[in-house]
Order: sequence, then structure tokens, then C-alpha cells
Amino acid sequence: MSRIGKRPVQVPAGVTATVDGQKITAKGPKGELVFVANDEVSVKMEDNAIVVEPINQSQDARAKWGMSRTMVQNLIKGVTDGFERKLEINGVGYRAAMQGKNLQLSLGFSHDVVYQPPEGIQIACPKPTEITVTGIDKQQVGQVAAHIREYRGPEPYKGKGVKYAEERIVRKEGKKK
Repeated sequence: MSRIGKRPVQVPAGVTATVDGQKITAKGPKGELVFVANDEVSVKMEDNAIVVEPINQSQDARAKWGMSRTMVQNLIKGVTDGFERKLEINGVGYRAAMQGKNLQLSLGFSHDVVYQPPEGIQIACPKPTEITVTGIDKQQVGQVAAHIREYRGPEPYKGKGVKYAEERIVRKEGKKK
């Protein structure tokens, strides 16, 4: 039995959730999100909570049970609080700045990298070495943060580059004479 899948997803006040077959729609103060559950699981509303159950006890259905419940939980959390991912920039001369809605990165290339965020994602630079990515869709926030990190990932010798705030860089020892 899935420990995650067994728990119902509570729908807080101020959020409207509807279940139409396999389609779950959540509408809240931050916006609206839609998730279509796999056919291996059944989704239904019970007592202001969304319950996800496997159709049968096959391994495939049980594997998708917990994932579907987590996706529904992310819908509810996204429309109420939203998601945030922080990035840090380390390195001499490496910095970030906002240029209107676009993010301008100076990462040691001969040119500045200009990143245009997709619809529904907000990027902020509280400091020249910090980037904050926020939005209501967890997958999209993580993807944008990964894409920004990809421009110049952290290197293991000096730790220079763009890294997640909670990420720990495993440092390597340099050459010895």
C-alpha cells in the first residue's frame, strides 16, 4: 500500500477544486491549474478532499497511485501558495540583473546571456548574486531554474557558476607538484 497515496488531499478554504472523470481542476488566489490523472487510478471528491485510489492491485496501478496523489497535492499548493526556487551565482564578475521582464546574466562569456521567462513564471534578483524563480506550476518552476543553471553549472575546483541555494558542491583537489 502506498503511504502517500492513502492520504486524501484536503482542499483549503478559498480554493475551488473540481473532478471531472480523470481531469482535476484547481482554482485559487494565485491562478488555475489542471491535471489529467492516469487511467490506472480513480479520482473522486469526498468531504472537501480529493481521494486517489488505484483501479486494481497491479504493480503499474500502484506505482502511479502515489505519483498521482502528489500531482494533485502540487495543484492545490500551487494555487494557494505557489512554488519558489532560489539560485546563487558564485564567481568573480558573475552577476545577474533584471532587464524588464528578462533576466540578464554575466557569466564570463564574451556576451551577456539574456533569458526570457515563459508565461506564468516570475524571476527576481534581490542581489546581483541571487536569483529567485517563482510560479504556480512546480514542474515549470523547476524546469526554468534548471535551464538558468545550465548556462554555467557549478564547477568542482573553485565552485564557480550558477547553483541551487540548497545545493552543496563537492569540491575536488587541484593538481599537485
